[in-house]
Amino acid sequence: MRLSEIDFGASRPVDGYGKTFFRIGGQVCAAPLLLVAGDVRPWGGYDDHAPLLELAGRVDVLFIGTGGTIAHIPAQLRETLEAAGLGVESMDSPAACRTYNVLLSEQRRVAVALLPVG
Repeated sequence: MRLSEIDFGASRPVDGYGKTFFRIGGQVCAAPLLLVAGDVRPWGGYDDHAPLLELAGRVDVLFIGTGGTIAHIPAQLRETLEAAGLGVESMDSPAACRTYNVLLSEQRRVAVALLPVG
């Protein structure tokens, strides 16, 4: 079997995390954050709808990492994002990181909003 390294191009994957941070392409970034391909931005959590709504038409799916355990996102947030045409999937933050990286490696149009794990 031949193994090859994944090429993320100009995009930066999530390559680690701790209780209050995520490591994006080797750079430590405080959580919560929003990651879209090569762009890392602060995110204010569930009440901060504006940066998520800006993704409408730019991404096919938005993953929301709910922290260390899986949880439902607030119904109003889900309804607002879906009304804007965004596909939304929520999962715990570690799973959201892994899923984001896989789809990013396939050159898919994805974003991930991450709450801290700790």
